Amino acid sequence: MALSLARPHRVDVTISTVSLLSGLALWALGLHTQPDRGLDGTWALIPLAVLACLELVRRSAPQLALNVGTLALVADQFTEGNLASIMMFTDIVYAAVVYGTPAAARRIPVTTGMVTVAVTIGFLAWFQKPEAILIGVVTGVVSFGPATTGVLVRNHREAAEAARLRAEQTALLAEMDRVQAITAERARMARELHDMVANHLSAIAIHSTAALSLDDPQTSKDALAVIRENSVEGLAEMRRLIGILRDSSDDREPAAAPTLDGLGSLIGNARTNGLDVTLDDTRAPEDSKLPAPVELAAYRIVQESLTNALKHASPGRVAVALAQEPRALTVRVTSPYGDPSGPRAPGSGAGLVGMRERTELLGGTFESGPESNPDGKVWIVYATLPVDPADKEVTE
Repeated sequence: MALSLARPHRVDVTISTVSLLSGLALWALGLHTQPDRGLDGTWALIPLAVLACLELVRRSAPQLALNVGTLALVADQFTEGNLASIMMFTDIVYAAVVYGTPAAARRIPVTTGMVTVAVTIGFLAWFQKPEAILIGVVTGVVSFGPATTGVLVRNHREAAEAARLRAEQTALLAEMDRVQAITAERARMARELHDMVANHLSAIAIHSTAALSLDDPQTSKDALAVIRENSVEGLAEMRRLIGILRDSSDDREPAAAPTLDGLGSLIGNARTNGLDVTLDDTRAPEDSKLPAPVELAAYRIVQESLTNALKHASPGRVAVALAQEPRALTVRVTSPYGDPSGPRAPGSGAGLVGMRERTELLGGTFESGPESNPDGKVWIVYATLPVDPADKEVTE
């Protein structure tokens, strides 16, 4: 058994000191627990000193303290005895259960209980007098009682520690949920801000570049008109988003999210910015009413696709197609793929990421990339958005 060299706890030092001084005071006064024994009162100081020393290691080496303390108590029975020695032994039994190993905490109460029963039966059979039962009672008070008390205290401490760990785990899970919620909200805000403003800023960048590169007053005037229109619209949408973020009142009506009914205006703005755009909406009138998240995602996908076409597509026609399948809405946008001849606006690459995220949040599928057709190479954006919440569970 490896012994701990840790410094004794100050409480243990106090218990040891007070117990030793109390035992010396009882010995000096001639108060003994069992007079008329073979050894005189001076011999009782040896078990007293040993038990006082064992009190110093009641926490760091509880099993050693119990084993040696038991031998010291047995030796004390051959002397005139000291009440302080008995009290220190009961504390050592208690400490062995509280601070010992789990196996010792289970074993000691059983052992002391068996010893108590054995002592009671043994002395009763020896003396054959009812008073012999008192010896068993004293044995139980000195050994089994402290062990039982130690079990109760240990169980209480373990229950309190388990409750503390559960509270810490709950707090940790709550913090993880909070971080995930913040991250998801930041991602949503980033998508909204990008989709709302990128289209207007791209148009401003392209037309301002054209106005600076061409020495034609009329062209510059037309470009400045487009720049002003996109600036006003972009600022209005940014103010709306900032207003939503800053308003903490609960009675404020939520701002209306874009729907597919606004595609006409969106495509009209794209044509103003110089794109040749066509819209092919094959949905039946009864299919025009879709869940709000689906309409918002479809609108933003078309908006971002037109923005990318404005920034990166070569001259040609951009086709937007909407179709209603049995349980999903499909959005398909094709644009000429190649090196654009005019000025280009820089891109961050967040547009495709945002479109894919919007689609995956609804449980749909998203594809994008170049494709060859009879008219040449085109860039295709294709998204399938389930219109039934049950479809999302199936796809997941």
